Amino acid sequence: MADTAPKKKKIKVPRVVNGIETMVEIEVDDTGGPTWGPNDKHAILNHRLTRVDGPAKVSGAAIYSYDVRLPGMLYGRILRSPHAHARVKKIDLAAAKRIPGVRAVTTVEQMKAQELKERERRGGTAAGGTGSRGGSSTAQAVQLSLSSEELRYEGEPVAAAAAITPEIADDAIHAIQVEYEVLPHVVSADAAIKSGAPIVLGEGNLEEKEKKGELDKVQAAFKQCDSIVEAEYRTQTIHHACLETHGIVVDYRGRDSATIYASTQGTFSIPKDSAIALSLDESRVTSVVENMGGGFGSKFGIGIEGKLACHLSREAKAPVKMMLARHDEFVTAGNRSGSWQKLKGGVKKDGTLVAFQATQYRLGGIGAGSQSGQPYIYSAANAYREVYSLHTNVDSSRAMRAPGHPQASFAVESLMDELSYKLGMDPVEFRKKNLKDPVYHRQLDRGAKEIGWDRRQKVPGEGAGPLKRGIGCGVGTWGGGGRPQCEVTVAIARDGAVNVSCGTQDLGTGTRTYMRAIVAEEFGLTIGDIREHIGNSKLGAASGSGGSTTAASLSPAVKDAAVNARVEMAAKLAPVLNAKLEEISFAGGEVKAGGKTLRWKQACAALPAAGISALGKWKPGLSDNGVHGASFAEVEVDVETGHVRPLRIVHVQDIGLPLNRLAIESQINGGVIQALGMALWEGRVMDERLGVMVNPNFEDYKLPGVLEIPEIAVLIDDADTREAVIGVGEPAVIPTVGAVANAVFNACGVRMRELPITPDKILMALQPQGKTT
Repeated sequence: MADTAPKKKKIKVPRVVNGIETMVEIEVDDTGGPTWGPNDKHAILNHRLTRVDGPAKVSGAAIYSYDVRLPGMLYGRILRSPHAHARVKKIDLAAAKRIPGVRAVTTVEQMKAQELKERERRGGTAAGGTGSRGGSSTAQAVQLSLSSEELRYEGEPVAAAAAITPEIADDAIHAIQVEYEVLPHVVSADAAIKSGAPIVLGEGNLEEKEKKGELDKVQAAFKQCDSIVEAEYRTQTIHHACLETHGIVVDYRGRDSATIYASTQGTFSIPKDSAIALSLDESRVTSVVENMGGGFGSKFGIGIEGKLACHLSREAKAPVKMMLARHDEFVTAGNRSGSWQKLKGGVKKDGTLVAFQATQYRLGGIGAGSQSGQPYIYSAANAYREVYSLHTNVDSSRAMRAPGHPQASFAVESLMDELSYKLGMDPVEFRKKNLKDPVYHRQLDRGAKEIGWDRRQKVPGEGAGPLKRGIGCGVGTWGGGGRPQCEVTVAIARDGAVNVSCGTQDLGTGTRTYMRAIVAEEFGLTIGDIREHIGNSKLGAASGSGGSTTAASLSPAVKDAAVNARVEMAAKLAPVLNAKLEEISFAGGEVKAGGKTLRWKQACAALPAAGISALGKWKPGLSDNGVHGASFAEVEVDVETGHVRPLRIVHVQDIGLPLNRLAIESQINGGVIQALGMALWEGRVMDERLGVMVNPNFEDYKLPGVLEIPEIAVLIDDADTREAVIGVGEPAVIPTVGAVANAVFNACGVRMRELPITPDKILMALQPQGKTT
C-alpha cells in the first residue's frame, strides 16, 4: 500500500517569549490548503473597515478588568520598597491585621515560600519557580528570606494587604512595619560602569552578551576609508504608559475553581501561574480578557501583583481586585530599556560603507535590556560589535513595541546621516547605496516624493529668522509572522446565526473586526452578520499578542475554519440544490448552484437541528514574515527657544495582505506617536543620590498630547504583493525616531545624539555656534 502520510516541510516561524521575538524552525505538513487569493480582489478584506467594538468602547459599555465588580470583592494594595537597594531585616504585620476591614495580609517571601511548596507538591523544583534564594526546604527558605531578603530597586514589592475598601487596604500597607538595612545603590549607566561602583547583580554590573566580527580586519578597513564619523548615541528609558494599569481580579471563594479577569496580552498565559498560586488544577482556572487597555509588550503572565492577589484571595477565601496605582506602574511594571552606543563608521567617496565598529550597552536596570545588533539593517564590508548589559538599581526592562529596534535604529540612522552630510551626499541616496534590499529603495523614493524631499535645507540651519524647518528620514525592519497555536471554531445555526470563536485577546488592534471580516467574505455575508467570541481560556487555544504575530497566527486559523465550515455547509446543501459540492457558491447573502438560489436563512434552515461547526488551525502559506518601512519627518525648530514642533510624518509600510486598511493606518499612527514621544518628550528621570524616580505620574512624565501630534501620512506599500498576512503593530515606531532627529539637524544644524531632544539640549548645542541670537 502506498504511503498516504502527508509530506513534511520545514519553515521558520516566530516564537515570542514575554514579548521578545525569535525565529525558530519547525516541521509542518506540506498539504497545500486554502489561499487568500490576489490582494486586490477581495470584497471585504483589504478595505477600510470600521471596528466592530468601537461603539462599546466609546460609549463606556466595554468591560475591562478595572471595571469588574464582584459580590464580596476585596481590594488589594502592595507595599513597595522606598529604597533603590536595601535588605529587609524585619517585617511586622500585626498592626495591619488589626485594622477593621482588613481580611488578609502577607509578605512577598511568604508568597514565594507557598509557591515553592506548591511546585514541590506537583513534582517541580525550586529552580522551576520563584522560590527563595537559599535553603533546600520551604521552612529554611522562609527563615532565610525573611532575615536576608534583598531588594534591588525602588518599588520592589515587599508585602500586600486586602481589605473591604481601597482606602482601608491603603491604611493596611502603611501600618506594616519594615526595618530596612539601606545598601549602596547606583541608578545611572555612567556611574554603574565605573570601577568601584556598587554591585547590582552577580559579580559585576557589566555583563557580556555578544561579540561578533573580526576587530583587526575592521581596524585595518578604517585606514582605507575616505571619511570617518565616530560618535556616542544615547536613548532614554521610557515607559509603556498603558491607560489601564497592570492588574487582575481573582474570583476565588475557597472552592475548587477560580476565574481570573486579567489585563493581559495572553489569555492562556494566566491559568498556569494562577493555578499554582491558588493550589488548583490548571483546568479549574478560567481566564477572561474581554477588553484590555494597552500593553505594548509589558503584560505577559500574571506578574508578582497577580500572584499576590491570588495569595490574598486564597487566604481570605474571597475575590480580590489588585490593580496597580499609576505610581506603582511607573516604578515596577517595566519599561523600554535605555541604550548607550559608541559607533564608528567609515566610507569611501562614493558612499560605500566599508568599516563599522560598535560598542553597545543595554540599559535594562536589573534586567538584561534589549537592543538590536549594529549596523542594524545596513551592509558594511567589515563590521565588528560588542554588546553588553549594564545593570543599575532600577526596575527591569520588559518588551516594548519592537523591543531593541528603535534604540538601534536611532543610533545608526544618526550615524548614516552624519556620514552622508560629511561626504556632501544626498542622505536618501546614501542610504540606498548601503541597503541591498530593493524594497527600501522603492519605499525611500516614495516617501521622499510624498514629503517633498527636494524642499529640505541643502545647508543645515540655513535661512533667515528664528524658525528653521528641516526634513529627515530613517528606515527599519521587523519580523512579524505567524505560528501554529491558534484553534478557531466557526459555527452556523439553523436560524442563520454565524459565530466565530477563539480564546485570543484583542489589545485594541482590531482582532474582533478581521475575525468577522474573514468569515463574512468566505460566505458572501456582511460583517454585521457574524458574531465573534474571544478572550476566554475555555475557548480555542491562541498565542499571546507579542511581536506583531497575532494577526498572522490567528487569521490563517480563522480562514481555515471558515473554509472548512463552507465545505461542510455546501455538503449539507448539495442534495437540496441538486448540485455537486464544487458547483455551490456563496455570495451576496445567497447560496447558488445550477440556476437555483437560496437566501442565507433559507439555506441555513436546511441544516441539521444542531447546525454545523468546523475547526480551523494555522496553515503555512497564509502568513509570512519580514517587513520594511521608511519614515520621513518634517519639523520646525525655534533657535531662540529650542522648541521643536513636528509638522508632518510620512511613513511607508509593506505588510503583505492588508486585512483592514483603516486598522493598519491606526496602528501606524500609534507607532508614529510613540516614536515622537521617544524622540522629543518622554523619559524617566532618576534622583541619583536617593535612587528614586522623580516623575512617576502623568503630570511630570511628558507624553505627546493632541497639540503635539502633527499630520501623519500613512502609505501602505501595495507594491508588496505577497498573498499572506504579516503583523504591523511594531514597524512604524522604529525608523520614525531617527527621522525626527535627522530632521532637527537639517533644520538647525546641530546634531542631537541623546534623546529626548529637549529645548535645553538644542540651546546648549547652538550656543557655541552663536546661532541662538
